[in-house]
Amino acid sequence: MKSIIRTKYYRLNYQISAPQIRLLDDKGKQIGIIDKNEALRRAKTEEKDLVEIAPNAKPPVVKLIDYKKFKYLEEKKKRESGKSVKNVGIKGIRLSPFIGTHDLQVRINQGKSFLEDGNQLKIMVAFKGRQIIHKNFGFDIMNKVVEALKEQSKVIKSPYFEGKVLASILSPYKKGADKNV
Repeated sequence: MKSIIRTKYYRLNYQISAPQIRLLDDKGKQIGIIDKNEALRRAKTEEKDLVEIAPNAKPPVVKLIDYKKFKYLEEKKKRESGKSVKNVGIKGIRLSPFIGTHDLQVRINQGKSFLEDGNQLKIMVAFKGRQIIHKNFGFDIMNKVVEALKEQSKVIKSPYFEGKVLASILSPYKKGADKNV
């Protein structure tokens, strides 16, 4: 299936149906409430277009601007807003129920850096073969990691099993948020 990209539809010049409109210049400065025909004459003399930007307002808000320039500015605004959005994902660390202390510390430090970057952290303790008999070792390792990371994060999903993998999800504290909640 094709995904449909929706673009905002703007009425131009003679497509505007309201008899009275609130007119703005190309810099966004308000000119005033005037008759639609007067605005059309003004647009023709300045060789610009009337673009209806707020059709539901009373009276509708119309901008006196070149349509191509208007579309360019809209695209530019959209690109700028997209830059500020941070893409936060889930990062994971894999552990073993019988992991060494130094290896565990390395994974904890890795988890801290993921949390500091603003990512959620999924801790996975994978059991191989007959290790699944000793589930308590997995829970012990999971508790050590959660305890070590409690300054940077809170538990979103407590330890649970996904087949032979014990998993838990942590989320970083929001900046300025109360960590005692």
